[in-house]
Amino acid sequence: MTVWDDVVGQQRVVAELTAAAADANALVTAHEEGRPQPEASRMTHAWLFTGPPGSGRSTAARAFAAALQCVSPDRALGAAPGCGFCDGCHTTAVGTHADVEFVRTDLLSIGVKETRDLVRRAALSPAGGRWQVIVMEDADRLTEGAGNVLLKAVEEPAPRTVWLLCAPSVEDALPTIRSRCRLLSLRTPSAEAVADVLMRRDGIDPALAERVARATQGHIGRARRLATDESARSRRAAVLRVPLRVADIGGCLRAAQELVDAAQEDAKAVAEEVDGKETEEMRAALGAAAGAGSRMPRGTAGAMKELADRQKRRSTRTQRDTLDLALTDLAGFYRDVLSLQLGSAVGIANTEVREGIEQIASSSRPENSLRRIEAVLACRDALDRNVAPLLAVEAMTLALRAG
Repeated sequence: MTVWDDVVGQQRVVAELTAAAADANALVTAHEEGRPQPEASRMTHAWLFTGPPGSGRSTAARAFAAALQCVSPDRALGAAPGCGFCDGCHTTAVGTHADVEFVRTDLLSIGVKETRDLVRRAALSPAGGRWQVIVMEDADRLTEGAGNVLLKAVEEPAPRTVWLLCAPSVEDALPTIRSRCRLLSLRTPSAEAVADVLMRRDGIDPALAERVARATQGHIGRARRLATDESARSRRAAVLRVPLRVADIGGCLRAAQELVDAAQEDAKAVAEEVDGKETEEMRAALGAAAGAGSRMPRGTAGAMKELADRQKRRSTRTQRDTLDLALTDLAGFYRDVLSLQLGSAVGIANTEVREGIEQIASSSRPENSLRRIEAVLACRDALDRNVAPLLAVEAMTLALRAG
């Protein structure tokens, strides 16, 4: 099993990355042996992976990072780097390689301080591996100041440092940064490809794998979550009942409140799991006595406040992410309605609620479905602009009722 097996439905991208990893291996080997380095190379110091949510851009970046660190002896026989079994591949895959840094955030943005720390690390030579690799899975969350800090490192990289940046689209990266990166655009994999990897790698029942792959329209991460988490399937089923509950104003307001409450419960569950442990670890690091009621040493209030602020931002992002998943499911529901109304040959994704889809399709017109999809997208935009979640969702459910 090579490192590329998890990159689903991206044959062109895998071919380009495999060729670049082979050239990277040739560069390092020539350096180690004191030979002149090859003049032509498909390897470069900065890459930008783009693609819609669920396309696997972070997975592709991780696989490339593993291939760059591959130390398989088969390389000397002409095998492509990325065997998946050697120490370099394995430690990169599990996130313990000393020369590979994975950057992901559960907050709303990546700030200047974190980026400066990364830039300092990127200036170091590899400690034991072949390359110093920085994989930034949320490059679209860089603030403007953080992007300007990163720009200097991308403009003048260390000789054996590689930046792998991931973002939903080219427009999500600063123009000055993307102009210095090699662009790789991933596409949404087919439902068949997603179902196949769920069955082959995760042992999911074929019928369930096919259903969740079709329901998530090729989003690998969401398909795996639905296939393995019964509570996620229950929450999704509740969201898909919303279009049938907005017949009156009271139903609209109740549906909106339930969507927001579900998102808040998700955020609360994450906080209960993570925040308490983080707080106790911070108290211990600052020298507080054991026990939640013990006094903190002088001069530690600022650090504790910074931790509390970070936990609050994480809770906000968790709530937004949960709402965004619900809105994506709603948009998919009305997409199926529109597909039926227009007599499209494309099959519906949400087969488990086909009866409700047919009911709304027969009682409304295509222009109503388009306006409802626009209302869902407008709600997502409002949440991005920090509109109060309940107000944004209530406005959307009322618009769904009006059609």
